[in-house]
Amino acid sequence: MKRFFLFLLLVLLLGNAVVFSAGTPIQMKFAHYAAPGHPADLAAKRFAEAVEKRTKGAIKVIIYPNSELGSPPEILEQNILGAVDMSLPTQGALDKYSKKFAVVMLPFIYQGYPHVYKVLDGPFMKWAGPDLEKQGLIFLSNWDYGFRHITNNVRPINSPDDLKGLKMRTPPEIQLQATMEALGAVVTKIAFNELYMALKQGGVDGEENPIAVIYYNKLYEVQKYLALTGHVYNCMVHVMSKKVWDRLSRSQRRIIQEESTAAGAYMRQLIQSEEDDLVKKLQELGMIVTRPNIAEFKARMGPAYKRIDEYAGSGYVDKYLKMVESVPVK
Repeated sequence: MKRFFLFLLLVLLLGNAVVFSAGTPIQMKFAHYAAPGHPADLAAKRFAEAVEKRTKGAIKVIIYPNSELGSPPEILEQNILGAVDMSLPTQGALDKYSKKFAVVMLPFIYQGYPHVYKVLDGPFMKWAGPDLEKQGLIFLSNWDYGFRHITNNVRPINSPDDLKGLKMRTPPEIQLQATMEALGAVVTKIAFNELYMALKQGGVDGEENPIAVIYYNKLYEVQKYLALTGHVYNCMVHVMSKKVWDRLSRSQRRIIQEESTAAGAYMRQLIQSEEDDLVKKLQELGMIVTRPNIAEFKARMGPAYKRIDEYAGSGYVDKYLKMVESVPVK
């Protein structure tokens, strides 16, 4: 009986998320919240296929898309606890565990995709990566999500004043809430899996998300106006359980790392290459698109910067702004 309970304890400790047993593949749960067909989902599938091929079937990655295993914060918590082996949180989720991630989402600080990639893949990753290891996560690579834009059902957005009084949904992330409130919007925090219905029923007037999210999650069905503001950039960060990582061989770790970086590059290419086309498709589907003067929006970000600075603390905003400025745009 004593041996049985010891065996049961071992199963609970080792078998919660990943299977390690002689002669059978290592099975890893990879959960994310992107819709099927979204570039993140395509990149995750490519990653899983490449890892299985390169390890000759020794590692099998099972994808759980579209929040099948919970909301984004829940998935990340499961990853930290070891119930999920890999996930794709954004910086807004990770900043609950390291405030360095809070400053990535400062509004209007990047000069396009190449610039932000150089910052995140270079000095930022070296600066923030060790913090995640303390939380039981391995920072594999930065993927993408995109610059965020504003949609609503009330009126076209051509200036900051057009946002005044609009009921805008944001995720529970201070950076996005502070940005919208600095523009005069009334913010409501709603879980992503409840957003479509909230928009359809008029619980909120609008929301803000990258173009790919607006398209693949069919928000155009319940939103009339799209303003290309690009106010905040954030990306999905590919992380995995350190407990699992530590039990892999050196060659398996190298494969995981290399294929994570390759999948992230693939997602970035998809996000950029299809963005203009998706905007045209959204117009064809009935959305009215505006292209506001971004300088007017940026000029009102003082209160947002102050709130993010207070939230992040440790002088991280100033440190990160210097980091961004130190990286050449071209």
